[in-house]
Amino acid sequence: MKLNKSVSALQRQIKNGDIKAFETLFRQYYAKLCMYSNSIVKDMDAAEEIVQDFFYNYWKNRESMTFRISLKSYMYRAIRNNSLKYLEHLNIRRRYAEQQMTGATETKQFSLSDELDAKELERIIQETLKELPGRSAEIFKMNRFDGMKYHEIAQKLSISVKTVEANMSKALQIFRNKLKHYNQ
Repeated sequence: MKLNKSVSALQRQIKNGDIKAFETLFRQYYAKLCMYSNSIVKDMDAAEEIVQDFFYNYWKNRESMTFRISLKSYMYRAIRNNSLKYLEHLNIRRRYAEQQMTGATETKQFSLSDELDAKELERIIQETLKELPGRSAEIFKMNRFDGMKYHEIAQKLSISVKTVEANMSKALQIFRNKLKHYNQ
């Protein structure tokens, strides 16, 4: 398959389950989308994760996806939106960390409802971690709690980076499903 094949032709083939067409699209746009995401999030590892999540979801939902705009425009818009969501999430985490650093006097400003929400969220996260398949849970903890990069995890566990990516995608999807009402 030629690399310069039209995106609309690739889109039709992908919708019909053509993995080669998907790989062609991936090779054509992966690096460009990573650079675009990195220009927003200023973190290449995060940018790669954002783009990998996009391609995972695109392949998974390929049969039901329809576009009002070109696939290329859709990809860039999705990466932009996902990058901005990532930054928003980082900002929330930063603010939470700052609140934790201010001490007990600031903590009193949280309402009982906020505290109950936080406890419920923590409970759901812990339960979801227990439900993850063993390897996915281990990889998720190494990445999200220990701050390890995909290549570091792959090296430590003697597995491929693609295996790490697949397990992280699986874990993230499970978390998204479990926490979807907190995302609104």
